[in-house]
Amino acid sequence: MFEILKNKGRIEGIAKVTGKAKYSAEYALPNLAHGVIVGSTIPSGFITNINIEEAKQVPGVIDVLSYWNKPEVSTFDNPEKSKKIPAFHKYFHTTKINYSDQPVALVLADTLEDASYAATLLKIDYKTEDFNVNFHESLKDLELKPFKAERGNLEAWQNADYISENEYTIAMEVHNPMEMHATIAHWTAENKLSLYDKSQGVNGVQWNLGRFFDLPEENITVNSEFVGGGFGSGLMTWFNTVAASLGAKLIERPVKVGLTRPQMFTMVGYRPTSWQKVKIGANKDEKLLGVLHHAAHNQSKYNVYSRDLSGITSKVYAFENVKRFTGYSPLNLPIPTWMRGPGDSSGTFAVESAIDELCYKMNADPVDIRLNNIAPYSMDSGKPWSTHYLNECLERGAKEIGWDDRPNQPKQLKDGDWYTGYGVGVGLWNASRRNAGASIEMKRDGNIIVRTAMTDIGTGTGQAIVNMTHEFLGIPREKISIELGNSIHPKSVTQGGSWGLSSLSGAVDAASTALKRKLADYAWGKSEVTKLDAVILSDSGVAFINDQKKSVSYQDIFQKYNLNEIYVEEYSNAGGEEEKYAFCSSAAHFYKVKVNVVTGKVKMDRMVIVVDGGKIINPQAAANQIIGAAVGGVGMAMREKQEVDLASGRLIGSDFAGYHVTVNADVPIIEVSFINKPDYNRNPAGAKGLGEVGLLGSAPAITNAIYNAIGKRFTNLPVTPDMIV
Repeated sequence: MFEILKNKGRIEGIAKVTGKAKYSAEYALPNLAHGVIVGSTIPSGFITNINIEEAKQVPGVIDVLSYWNKPEVSTFDNPEKSKKIPAFHKYFHTTKINYSDQPVALVLADTLEDASYAATLLKIDYKTEDFNVNFHESLKDLELKPFKAERGNLEAWQNADYISENEYTIAMEVHNPMEMHATIAHWTAENKLSLYDKSQGVNGVQWNLGRFFDLPEENITVNSEFVGGGFGSGLMTWFNTVAASLGAKLIERPVKVGLTRPQMFTMVGYRPTSWQKVKIGANKDEKLLGVLHHAAHNQSKYNVYSRDLSGITSKVYAFENVKRFTGYSPLNLPIPTWMRGPGDSSGTFAVESAIDELCYKMNADPVDIRLNNIAPYSMDSGKPWSTHYLNECLERGAKEIGWDDRPNQPKQLKDGDWYTGYGVGVGLWNASRRNAGASIEMKRDGNIIVRTAMTDIGTGTGQAIVNMTHEFLGIPREKISIELGNSIHPKSVTQGGSWGLSSLSGAVDAASTALKRKLADYAWGKSEVTKLDAVILSDSGVAFINDQKKSVSYQDIFQKYNLNEIYVEEYSNAGGEEEKYAFCSSAAHFYKVKVNVVTGKVKMDRMVIVVDGGKIINPQAAANQIIGAAVGGVGMAMREKQEVDLASGRLIGSDFAGYHVTVNADVPIIEVSFINKPDYNRNPAGAKGLGEVGLLGSAPAITNAIYNAIGKRFTNLPVTPDMIV
């Protein structure tokens, strides 16, 4: 349980900085064994044999789990049930190899050192097959399919006064959170499984392993109380979790499986390589007329993963004519997965770059063009926006960055070899709300514990729960503690997609209302209280707002009814508001860069981001989310690129020595502000999602600023110094 902070800061902050917080790999179970995953050395083919004799001679080695040595799983005897299990959960139930470093064995030993050494001694024989890891070559034969949903037609704007058309590519990116994925699995009975697992959604792990082992979900408990970052890598139940569970069943001991940093590149997903072609037309009145968007990305040979890169095209601007095509290229590579702003972040780079290029052709201000063409309602659904303040984001951001100092044409601001430029990009994300549950337990002294299965991956969810509970109930913050990330708590939504806080606020509000009702009934009887809004809770008791004389202490209630605690549990979903309104969060990114035309170095001089995320429940954590996301945008634009060796099918430089991420020295103090206008149609707290819009628009704002500085339009990410020179 998180410690209560009596000073400002996150409720879990002290536990994290003092090392008291335990992450999934840090729990000590009696008789714990260690498992090390061994990956394939070929990208395509079959395993024909695994010789484990030399590995088993290592002192401390217990066993080696593989296709030829695995516990029985009843699900695989049932074709219908087996068919529903994802291919990447079946690695030990097939000899087929679909990508390099695909898990083929799990070495189990008493210590991590013994398991790691023994893993190097396995002798694995393969039958190789032809493979393909070349995304850009495969595009030549890829047929892009049109979306059925479209607006207007192509012919209406093909003779527009101004046309922008270009192709855009974005390299593969890898999540790389600080905490690597790890699982401790323990079978507490033949049909009961307990897990400590790095995950962004414990209930999802429950469901997936229940399906794999054919167990009721309630027979599986999953704990992810502390998570050291995810960015989407923790949204799926990966094979390390399955492998640890199988290993624990095989040797009848608890088993810990932790991934190495190189394995984080191949075993927990990534943002796929993508290609796009965008054509946009506008008339002399600076009205955007239509857009044609082609998009494709890679997926794996063995598992379908698809994202709509072109979806953002029809959301942000009032295009009357929209046509989209999409395609997916299956390669002998690991499965991609969701990564912050999945799909839309890639699509936004192309669209925002194309609009910037169009502005130069029209000699128009990129801010004015955006302001004058924001979709006045959801163009996809026809519903009015519940709240939408992208215009205010743009206006405030332009003022704060000093947009009036931006030259209309490139290469105007020069100081020796350094050129200065300004760029803008906007992002928009659906402000979703999903089903979520929460409980509140009150003790005799008036302290309460709020519980939910939702994790906190560093976004500040825990402190936000405290803030919301204080607002809904009136109980002082120092009397509120929380317990998160455990499947024994009320089921809740996975932490991702910018829907976490929005979803949970409804559950916390419902539980708070239920607690008020219970206390009021205890204090005055069910017939006395008709409006709960008139009831207020303090640190010591319950009262009517306008009649404090009728106050009843918690102590009296507990004593009168002989109670040890008062417990309420409630669930909440979006309700009928989505039938009436469309919901979105948005942000405007204004960046100022300095570009050295001799060295190719790009220096981020200023980064100003203004966000419409509804009511901001936890300002410091909210700003941290936007800052972290924007740093990811700098990585996308100028640093992050996972290379693949076309000859061997293996990743190149799959570690922090070879894969370049953005560090503190690469960014200035990032200036974040919020419109901070609540949307109570979305949820009782009035909050909308934040995580995604901090990234969406960031990368194109950088490349647009580079163009303004030196007059070079970069359409392939990342932009590296050699490209600038």
